[in-house]
Amino acid sequence: MSGPHGPHRPLAGIALVVGASACFATLDTTTKAVSVAVPLLMALWFRYCFQALATTVVVLPRRGMAVWRTRRLPWHLLRGLLLLTSSLLAFASLRYLPVGEFTAIVMITPLAITLLAATVLKEPVSGLRWALVAGGFAGTLIIIRPGAGSFGWAGLLPIALVASNAWFQVLTSRLARTEDPVTMHLYTGWTGTLVASLALPFVWTTDFAPVWWAGLCLMGLAGSVGHFMLIMAYYRAPAATLTPYLYSQIGFAMLGGWIVFAHMPDALSLAGIALIAACGAAGAWLTVREQRASAAA
Repeated sequence: MSGPHGPHRPLAGIALVVGASACFATLDTTTKAVSVAVPLLMALWFRYCFQALATTVVVLPRRGMAVWRTRRLPWHLLRGLLLLTSSLLAFASLRYLPVGEFTAIVMITPLAITLLAATVLKEPVSGLRWALVAGGFAGTLIIIRPGAGSFGWAGLLPIALVASNAWFQVLTSRLARTEDPVTMHLYTGWTGTLVASLALPFVWTTDFAPVWWAGLCLMGLAGSVGHFMLIMAYYRAPAATLTPYLYSQIGFAMLGGWIVFAHMPDALSLAGIALIAACGAAGAWLTVREQRASAAA
């Protein structure tokens, strides 16, 4: 069975999303470890340069220069800038926040997209959806606990990341309807690489242990594979089907934080994480139900 944008294979899409979630958790855990020794902007450049070069080396011999063709170049560049901004905010956040808690906060992105749909895109939003958005943000406040002194101003970084990532996801969903996933992946990698290169002369250093070079390579590999798997997942199944499985990243992130940093969230943080996951998964279920009702009508 085929859809308008590719083969309709929901199980394959779900497997790809879970795999992408594991890659993103690996990227975040490695980033937090590497950030103690490598300048943030240098690590960011390396992550994008690895993705851009690896994708180009794999794709160009098979697809040729035709893979660069697009009628939506400005939107590809904007998408690349949004992801670069999200990555910069993520790298900064991970210097101060545990991996599991950080990941849970970022997982309110689908709920933030609902907020965007209502306030900016002027789409109708039901009362139940507003309740889920409120629940997701309540879970975030439980994790951050403003005024408690746990994270301080650093707790604002993932909130800014959610805003940037929400726009990135909206644009990805729109472009995936007409654009080749490989073309999207190429432009994302090279946009981030070229923009990050502007800062590279000011931050470049080799004054760190060789093990951190391996960490940088792992960051690049995890980011490249994760984003490509996510694009291919959306190519095989609708976003509403896949969104609940994105929350598996929280579990992978908590596992990574425990293995590498011996950190487990406290009881309040676990409650906030559970609230975010429940509201996000319920929002995805609601989307599926609405789509089925619309199709039946």
